[in-house]
Amino acid sequence: MTSTPPIGWPLLPLPDDSGRLSWPTLEQSVAQQIRVILQTRPGEQLMRPAFGAGLENFLHEPNTLTTHRRIRDLIATSLARGETRIIVDDIAVGTPDGAPGQVRIEIAYRLRRTGTASRLGLTLEVGS
Repeated sequence: MTSTPPIGWPLLPLPDDSGRLSWPTLEQSVAQQIRVILQTRPGEQLMRPAFGAGLENFLHEPNTLTTHRRIRDLIATSLARGETRIIVDDIAVGTPDGAPGQVRIEIAYRLRRTGTASRLGLTLEVGS
């Protein structure tokens, strides 16, 4: 199992395995910020009432195409507002095989500065 690096504030260094402080790369910083946006409820951060996607609002929603579309639109809007260092190429939202209570989200994006393509995925529990 691959360990995910801890989410840290994108502007501060994080200690590496040897205890030395290291600055996140642009790719790491962007991936961390996308995760922060997706995991933050709007209004949760002081002075930034519109920051965040609020995906937890879908926990009790039915797992339907309408819900998938609403999740996709919310993510697109939240990323456009909260992470200007990327160009979003695709946001795929679907139900994994054999998991009717889950929604799988895959985000394909490119870094504006370098054009480097990346993907980030997460699974969200919803009503079935």
